[in-house]
Amino acid sequence: MIIDQINNAHLYYTVHAKFKRAFDYIHQIDVNSIPVGRYEIDGENMYALVQEYNTKLKEQGFWEAHRRYIDLQYVVQGAEGMGYANLNHLQQGEYDAKKDFLPLFGEGDLVTLKSGCFVLLLPEFKYPFHLC
Repeated sequence: MIIDQINNAHLYYTVHAKFKRAFDYIHQIDVNSIPVGRYEIDGENMYALVQEYNTKLKEQGFWEAHRRYIDLQYVVQGAEGMGYANLNHLQQGEYDAKKDFLPLFGEGDLVTLKSGCFVLLLPEFKYPFHLC
């Protein structure tokens, strides 16, 4: 899990071959006016999900993991509550390969991402609790 400000994105270009392209997409679009939806950057290999929602209460959130995709989440405005726990500290549910979704159960730590922040969640240790 990497958390930083979008103006530091260039520091992570060498971490993974596709990070530069993903951050370039964020820098090239008008993040304040792009409509909610799915936008293909490189077909199924890389796409953006533009979402707008109100954060849920902690009790309504859930833990999840992915095995195929890396998540780059960027907060344009407001704040996003998110949690992290190591997979070894959570109980696994049934993995859905079609949705690349693994439900998890247990406890972890919470962080808050504010406007201008991003988080990179890699499959090897990606276990966020979404309050969305």
